[in-house]
Amino acid sequence: MSIRIENLTKRYGENLVVSNVSLEVADSELFVLLGGSGSGKTTVLRMIAGLIVPDDGRVTLNGRDVTHLPPQARNTGFVFQNYSVFRHMTVAENVRFGLKIRKVTSREQQQRSAELLEMVGLTGYGDRFPNQLSGGQLQRVALARALAYDPAVLLLDEPFSALDVKIRGQLRQNLREIQRALKVTMVLVTHDQEEAFELADRIGVMDRAQLVEVGTPDQLYHRPRTEFAATFIGGGNVLVGREEGGAIRLGQVRLPFPENTPVFEAGAPVRILFRPETVLLQDQPFKKDAKVIQLGKAEVVERTFAGSTQRVLLSVDGLRGSRPLKPFLRFGSSRTMVRCDLLSESTGKSLEPGQEMWLGLSNFHVLQPSGLKVLIHAAELPVSEALLDYSSLFVKSCAGSAALFRAAVSDETIERDLLNLQEIKRKWFSEFLQVDTRIGQGDETGAIISEALQGDYEVVVLPHSTGVLGGTAFHLCRDLGLPVLLVPQKRPDIQRILICTAGGEPGKSDIQFGGRIARRARAEVTLFHVRSMDVPPEVKVRTGQHLDQGKDLLSALGVSAEVKVKGATPVVSGVLHEAAEGDYDLVVIGAPAPRAEQRMYWSDLATPIAQSIERPLLIVPARP
Repeated sequence: MSIRIENLTKRYGENLVVSNVSLEVADSELFVLLGGSGSGKTTVLRMIAGLIVPDDGRVTLNGRDVTHLPPQARNTGFVFQNYSVFRHMTVAENVRFGLKIRKVTSREQQQRSAELLEMVGLTGYGDRFPNQLSGGQLQRVALARALAYDPAVLLLDEPFSALDVKIRGQLRQNLREIQRALKVTMVLVTHDQEEAFELADRIGVMDRAQLVEVGTPDQLYHRPRTEFAATFIGGGNVLVGREEGGAIRLGQVRLPFPENTPVFEAGAPVRILFRPETVLLQDQPFKKDAKVIQLGKAEVVERTFAGSTQRVLLSVDGLRGSRPLKPFLRFGSSRTMVRCDLLSESTGKSLEPGQEMWLGLSNFHVLQPSGLKVLIHAAELPVSEALLDYSSLFVKSCAGSAALFRAAVSDETIERDLLNLQEIKRKWFSEFLQVDTRIGQGDETGAIISEALQGDYEVVVLPHSTGVLGGTAFHLCRDLGLPVLLVPQKRPDIQRILICTAGGEPGKSDIQFGGRIARRARAEVTLFHVRSMDVPPEVKVRTGQHLDQGKDLLSALGVSAEVKVKGATPVVSGVLHEAAEGDYDLVVIGAPAPRAEQRMYWSDLATPIAQSIERPLLIVPARP
């Protein structure tokens, strides 16, 4: 029997435990829902079984809508984590219980019970009571009882979690054999990755109420699409580099994009995954013609003997500048950590801490491009509703993730500030999968710059009170090269974007970045240039070429754009007039490359615009 669930949602009070989950399980498939505690996987299982009624969405079994039918009308069996066998009944009576309720004849009950007890390896145990059985035997009884009336679907909620390792392995093998023999559709919930890989035809990975990714065990291990699946499953190394000239810049190393990799926009973050077994170590540098990418020289930090393998943690200096997602960067260290699994005898000797080796990579996988990662600075409480409303819209439109951040005044205020941020998250960002709350310490500018650097954000949203761009915004743009978004007023949507290439600004980063936002938000773009009234003819020609190239770039990104050129003096007035007249939802302006001597630009152009504009303003610094 096939299973189809569509947009299942379940809340308990204000707590969203399952959010808009859709999934199809094929007839006779063994499907595993894998996730950590509290991810929502058991709730999904219980909604399929009819033990919980969803707040929204529907459940279809073999084309029949069973969303509001009771469990007994669904032809499903359920195996609970705690066995739930009847203590006052014998093993055989437990197995026959469902058949008895369905008024099956005694002879058929006995025959079916004997068949199932043989199938689960309990022949001869029919007259025993539950208190005479081990945990593994009790779980076999629960499995036989669930199969007794030949259900079309069998649902199992972490059935082996309470058992020891050896018994778990035996029961997994037993379950797989039964599933293949009976060709029953199964959905099993577990947090055990080994269990999921051993049993599943396909796996659905859940996190924080949502179904993050679905694939075969091989796909999820070697070729996951999402960052969560890559870091949650297996012992992968995940690093974030940048697209640079058609390659991946990872610290001092340039990696080629593998074949069939999705297209990445210029300068966009690129997350790569490589498993510990693909990391190679040797005493000498790798040959340039070898099919190995040399990542640099590494120092052994720790080594763990694991029988046939040795697990090695390495510190690599050559990858400085790339952001490690897993393993996490150690506090106080600027060196990237890499995990490596080697056969115990592969290096010819035991590796020891402090030993230096050359590190190479035989294979890696590029994760799918992600949405923009946004840092929202809650500088003052209460936070401006315009900032929160537009930030929520911006994150949603850009299919991104976000962090709500606040610099605590003192140790005593940390807990209170965190509770305030969590309340803001609940009210304004409850529908989003990836919104974190972060507390920093120290002076405000230093704390937010530190968080922006460590978190590898792509946009920082600041309160409009920071409109005088001599403080936090200036340092973020100048020192980190990070775009800054200022929000003076709410906007209902992001449908019209004005990208200004005004006042001689070179205008590449602003068009590229504004185009990324427009593509994700499906917004239209006006590419706008303000020209001084007495500009020489040759400058007009260069300006026209620049605007044509910008329009071509936007078209390549799949963004519809028109070009406008207006003469105005001063330039600021022309930008402000067009922003108001065109009723734009976002205005993008460029800034020079982050150099200290460019402060004049801020006082002449960016600061006056930020102080006077009534539209959300995104300032994009040019890459040096």
